[in-house]
Amino acid sequence: MSALAIRALKKSFGGLPAISEVSLEVAPGERRLIIGPNGAGKTTLFNLITGDLRADGGEILLFGENVTRHATHRRVHRGLARTYQIITLFAADTLEHNIALSLLGLSRARWNPFGRMPARIYQEAKAVLRRVGLEALAARPVSEVAYGDKRRVEIAMALAQQPKLLLLDEPLAGLSREERVAVKALIDKVPRDVTVVMIEHDMDTALDMAERITVLHYGRVIVEGTRAEVVADPKTREVYLGH
Repeated sequence: MSALAIRALKKSFGGLPAISEVSLEVAPGERRLIIGPNGAGKTTLFNLITGDLRADGGEILLFGENVTRHATHRRVHRGLARTYQIITLFAADTLEHNIALSLLGLSRARWNPFGRMPARIYQEAKAVLRRVGLEALAARPVSEVAYGDKRRVEIAMALAQQPKLLLLDEPLAGLSREERVAVKALIDKVPRDVTVVMIEHDMDTALDMAERITVLHYGRVIVEGTRAEVVADPKTREVYLGH
């Protein structure tokens, strides 16, 4: 059974296809990279997988269950978590509070927003931050930490949900060389029982992070295979190099 299966998926905007007859299959525990130039449809594909957008046709299966018409929260309950290309943290809140809010969404604990967060939730939040090497910054507002640390917090929030399928939307975008090294090391430590699908725009930056690679162009899959197969394919060179 696949962790993620997409069959003939379609999505149009203003009559123009953003995703056109896309089909792919991701095995449990696989590290899959989706690459393509700007406008290829990468983030649109993620938004269809999560339910942020509704498909015009085709099917999406998570661990064998057809979730094409399911709301986002039902997909999350099936083990789906994601990060976004644009960081979505609460900048005025501390790192641990951002994590705590994510954890609270998975908890049956009830919280009065005018009262105190349950102590257990904060303890779990600190454990999550420890996992990504940010425990020392737990009490610092998000607005006061480096951009690379914000990326690590967002990944930590997704991991706190204990996903079976983790979608990472350009987690290396805008990072310095040192920050990319730190975030790549964090992704590399994600347990193998979690399937990881990652979007990247920069092919050279991310090729060594995946076992299989899918190349999107104008909303279509044009190449799929191992790193060596994708790099060697003339269609990949045409898309990235223009010849």
